[in-house]
Amino acid sequence: MTEMLARDVAAVHRALDAGGDEVQVSLSRETAELLARVVDARARGQQVLLTRGHAEVTPSEAAELLGMSRPQVRKLMDQGVLDFRMVGAHHRVRVSSIRAFLDAERPRRWAALGELADLQDELGLTE
Repeated sequence: MTEMLARDVAAVHRALDAGGDEVQVSLSRETAELLARVVDARARGQQVLLTRGHAEVTPSEAAELLGMSRPQVRKLMDQGVLDFRMVGAHHRVRVSSIRAFLDAERPRRWAALGELADLQDELGLTE
């Protein structure tokens, strides 16, 4: 895959070097799918975070990425759910830890949404 990505990135740079407002480039399907996910997220107004291997963020930035309050993030850090390290007196949360938390939470959230939907049906709140 690395070879394919190297070829694709070279093609993108050649196309961008040509100038103009529109770019035509031929990419592998995998690269095109990756770009489509990024563009889809931006089109929905979502933020896209691209990081290198061991990127770290502040608790406030982690809160924004997780869609929760900074105090809730600190609680997760204190409980050992989110890995962090101290840089002087400041906390830094690994982006990989945030991703792991989100991946672990996804099944629990789906189950909770299913229970909520069942409850709505039971109470006759759905049309």
